[in-house]
Amino acid sequence: MFESKGSNAPVVEGQTYDVKIEDTAKKGDGIARIEGFVIFVPGTKVGDSVKIQVETVKRNFAVAKVVS
Repeated sequence: MFESKGSNAPVVEGQTYDVKIEDTAKKGDGIARIEGFVIFVPGTKVGDSVKIQVETVKRNFAVAKVVS
């Protein structure tokens, strides 16, 4: 039995969410979490509160961009 990519993710590609950046990844991207699910947000830093749009959802993480 195979899981389709992103099937266990609490976020959906193309949707926007208001998040707080909680951590920084090794390459410097900000990390937000929704229901514990990791979302990488380039161009952000710890403490930022931003509106993001999810661009890609993988099995264990997502990548999003900041939108105004």
